[in-house]
Amino acid sequence: MENNQQFNRALEHSLIVRFPKQRLATFGSTNIKYYVLTQPVYQSHDSKEKETVIRTGRVIAEKPKIITPHYAMNLEGFSKDAYEFFNQVITDDGGNNPGILYSYKNETGQTDIVHGLPNEVADRITNDLNKKQEEMSVVIIGQDSLWDISILKFIYEFTASSISDNLKQLQSKGLLNPEPSYGGIPKAVAQNIENLFFEVKNGADPNILKKELDRWNIFNYYEDRFLDLFSK
Repeated sequence: MENNQQFNRALEHSLIVRFPKQRLATFGSTNIKYYVLTQPVYQSHDSKEKETVIRTGRVIAEKPKIITPHYAMNLEGFSKDAYEFFNQVITDDGGNNPGILYSYKNETGQTDIVHGLPNEVADRITNDLNKKQEEMSVVIIGQDSLWDISILKFIYEFTASSISDNLKQLQSKGLLNPEPSYGGIPKAVAQNIENLFFEVKNGADPNILKKELDRWNIFNYYEDRFLDLFSK
């Protein structure tokens, strides 16, 4: 219970001062530099000397991946609650309705301590980024002990603001349309599998291709082509 309270408190005290000027890329990765500003834990509220901790790093979003609920059930690393949710989605909406999976990686950078309150430092950094026209940078004010929770809040809000545009771009190119000749998988998935075949022919690990075919439950549609990769 106490951990939940700390988590909720960290979310409530997280303020995204400056958002990136562009949304998540639909057809490639997105690299976002972050500045997380916090009041150091050793500093009391009545301290005369105000300081701010600046943590920098990068959040890297991989190219959005089209999945279905059935496909998601075969992904690894999700909690029991997540699998129960996937099951409910399959029950309610069907197992082959396409959606988007976003994957993020946090690369921490350096930590600095400067004079001034977090909101004052945030204003200075924001003004500097605007002057430099840094489009893919975010400025966040958070709590010192749970500063990475602030990054999670940003990721959630940034993804929510991007998903509609990503879906429109995918739909405009017909990439969500089912491919009946390949078991009804989305067109984008069929294209990705073609790329995997090409990569395997050029020396990539065939297990990656086999695993993807099995996750989509379409190995029978590609079995002859897959076995041909090993024929001389």
